[in-house]
Amino acid sequence: MSDSPAAASVPQPPRTQLPTDRELVMRVMPMPADANGNGDIFGGWIMAQVDLAGAVLPMRIARGRIATVAVNEFIFKQAVSVGDLLSFYGKVLRVGNTSVTVHVEVYAERNPADPHIVKVTEATLTYVAIDRQGQPRPIPKDPKDPPA
Repeated sequence: MSDSPAAASVPQPPRTQLPTDRELVMRVMPMPADANGNGDIFGGWIMAQVDLAGAVLPMRIARGRIATVAVNEFIFKQAVSVGDLLSFYGKVLRVGNTSVTVHVEVYAERNPADPHIVKVTEATLTYVAIDRQGQPRPIPKDPKDPPA
């Protein structure tokens, strides 16, 4: 490492911490089959993982079958690479009569020799509780109520 002024002035990326105010709902490491020709992970693959992770909390709340009804917002902040360890954190924003809206943040843990954490994606999704026929059903208000 050089002691030259030029080397000292190179800005280092800020060290991000994993959130403590959200629930860890999934962890996954993308593999080479998930990458495009440039070596970056396909955005569609990340979207599918966010949909899976986002469903965890609504499924618990609805206590049964749910379906994604809306992707309200989806922001790719940084590219994801093969070998990044992705951590998906969820937070419930709203519980309605038949739907649950959640916010999902995705963090990549990079370079195990000198660990570095960056937020790579965030999204807001809405899920609806559905019955056996695929129709919307009420979300149980009392934890002891069985799902419809």
